[in-house]
Amino acid sequence: MRAIVMSARGGPEVLGPAELPDPEPGPGEVRVRVRAVALNHLDVWVRKGTASPDLPLPHVLGSDVSGIVDAVGVGVEKELLGRAVVLNPGLSCGHCEVCLAGRDNLCPDYKILGEHVWGGYAEYVVAPRTNILAKPANLGFEEAAAVPLVFLTAWQMVADKLRLRPGEWLLVMAAGSGVGSAALQIGKLFGARVLAAAGNEEKLERARALGADAVVNYREPGWHRRVRDLTGGGVHAVADHTGAEFWEGVIKATRNGGRIAIVGASSGYLAQTPLAHIFYRQLTIYGSTMGSKAHLFTVMQHVEAGHLRPVLGGVLPLEQAARAHAMLEERRVFGKLVLTL
Repeated sequence: MRAIVMSARGGPEVLGPAELPDPEPGPGEVRVRVRAVALNHLDVWVRKGTASPDLPLPHVLGSDVSGIVDAVGVGVEKELLGRAVVLNPGLSCGHCEVCLAGRDNLCPDYKILGEHVWGGYAEYVVAPRTNILAKPANLGFEEAAAVPLVFLTAWQMVADKLRLRPGEWLLVMAAGSGVGSAALQIGKLFGARVLAAAGNEEKLERARALGADAVVNYREPGWHRRVRDLTGGGVHAVADHTGAEFWEGVIKATRNGGRIAIVGASSGYLAQTPLAHIFYRQLTIYGSTMGSKAHLFTVMQHVEAGHLRPVLGGVLPLEQAARAHAMLEERRVFGKLVLTL
């Protein structure tokens, strides 16, 4: 099969074409002929070595996959052959205490497709049967590939961790990102007022079109004071993955008793935290990674009903993966970049 492989850690130039053996599904697995694979910042972090630095090379990136089931392993129903599907990128053992409790993203053996195991920058990918969901009929393959990781991540962050309530203010940092555009929509679905933060006016206007009630440019000095003015004292909840550069502003933009959920650190992991703001103003900070497999079924139901929709920022052929990585790093897109085969 043709694939794009990561041959070293570094810039987009470490991604290049290769011919690899076709993978074969083992017991309980399916093989999917990839039609589309979406990019995530996780791809960039793995490529640079920030995430999973000891990963054996070469490696195939790509967590978000849509395609057609073309082979099944022992124990998998043959009726799946030919079905249009999307893959849940979260992999777990399936038999430990947290897996059986429906909290599989806390599994000690938790892995992410495209990070810890070979992913979808290729003609074929193999995954467990438990990670297969039907492609929503109202989405093409490109849009379907743009759903799983970011909506799963945003759903756990907004619904489970922040427990967002109608009428509350939700600050969505980096609203132009895949996770940000998903969190914005989920916030509106829950009846919240959403304040979208981004780094340029074009992204802010697109966030308004997506449903944001107010916007703020976090590149402007004192942006957190603007948030407090717009919301009458600060936001009740924050969905954030921007990292060290904006962390202190995020804390100061949150009202007393507010909640902050963090799913990443795009600008760096080492952030200064003014502890007096945390204990005196009684803020709660949640760490969040992905979501349980069950959550993606809920997300897909909302997608199929038209309540949630992925935002495509661009579609390129697989062979232009390096260019897509450069675009993602330069923050030149609003929403998700997708590679097609």
